[in-house]
Amino acid sequence: MGKTVRKLLPLLLTAALALQPLFVAAAEKPGTGTAGSPEDAKSTPEYTVEEYADLLLSEMSVKDKTAQLILAEHPSSGAVSAQKKYQYGGYVLFTRDFSSSSPAKMKRTIKKYQKNSRIPMLIAVDEEGGTVVRASYYKDFRSSKFLSPREVYASGGFKGIVSDTKKKDKFLKSLGINTNLAPVADVTYSKNDFMYERAFSNNAASVCKFVRKTVARMNKDNVVSTLKHFPGYGRNGDTHGRIIRDKRSLKTFKKRDLRPFAAGIDQGVDIIMMSHTIVNAFDKKNPVSLSKKAHRYLRNNMQFDGVIITDGLGMKGVTDFVNGNQGEAAVRAIIAGNDMVCGTGNPTVIYKALKKAVSSGRITKARLNESVRRILIMKIRRGLIELP
Repeated sequence: MGKTVRKLLPLLLTAALALQPLFVAAAEKPGTGTAGSPEDAKSTPEYTVEEYADLLLSEMSVKDKTAQLILAEHPSSGAVSAQKKYQYGGYVLFTRDFSSSSPAKMKRTIKKYQKNSRIPMLIAVDEEGGTVVRASYYKDFRSSKFLSPREVYASGGFKGIVSDTKKKDKFLKSLGINTNLAPVADVTYSKNDFMYERAFSNNAASVCKFVRKTVARMNKDNVVSTLKHFPGYGRNGDTHGRIIRDKRSLKTFKKRDLRPFAAGIDQGVDIIMMSHTIVNAFDKKNPVSLSKKAHRYLRNNMQFDGVIITDGLGMKGVTDFVNGNQGEAAVRAIIAGNDMVCGTGNPTVIYKALKKAVSSGRITKARLNESVRRILIMKIRRGLIELP
């Protein structure tokens, strides 16, 4: 068992040595020798991923479960003590977090976060390439910024995309960063669109291939992948600054925007990020991030069983919708079906609101456990939590 998990289960592990839990009891297999032999130890894990997630879940406090729902904005100070106190599911780092740091310092700092986490954290960045980069923005970290996927493809085709993804993964992992909030799956229409510089192409089929190649490489490198921004911005404006309403038909979404997300789901993407756009085709009353209908479509119609996360809760597209109450936005997001909230803004406010909602029953224990189980399964599959 990994060091990061060992401290979570001292009593359980002591009991396990004496009692041998029934659901992991070894059974003799014909032709493989006696159960418990070195051959079995090498080939048969003690637990399946799902069993181990259930085991961890059963030992977690409600407080720790609630904190797992939050990918918190990295505090400008006191990040280690904040993690020690709240036990967030992860930190998301921005450009400012690298401005006065170095690769060695960043690596040491992230190790401190993990050392103080009962459940290993997601350490995330938006390292898309092009106009949105965080770590590679600074020469102290990389001699040149990662190019946009459009630029990479123009010079190297899809072979270049795979190579570039591999370089990103290696670069991020060398710092202790295990999660990239990428690739962008939006399909734009023209150069005038808000998402154009960040999107791979105006052609849905091309974006599908880009998504498949990128997610497959990230899975191979064990870097958590994130498709965004469901169900696709299209030609819409920026929800960072205001509420946006999308009036396109569901038929249009099926023909264009949803296809790259379907491709990513088929490839085994870890996370899908929900936009704050109000999309009439799904829900005329709520932003996608707060819409039960949109989440049901992603789960039931598109068969996504991974982790769903909101876009940043500091964005006006959602905060204006809830009159500036980030805590309320977070509660509604979890009730709607998100497994995590991207807690940009004030993660402490978000944590307290979620904790209160769980205590009151507004967020049910079943809803809480459902999301935390998905998060744990993802962390185990990506090697953040070691499987015994």
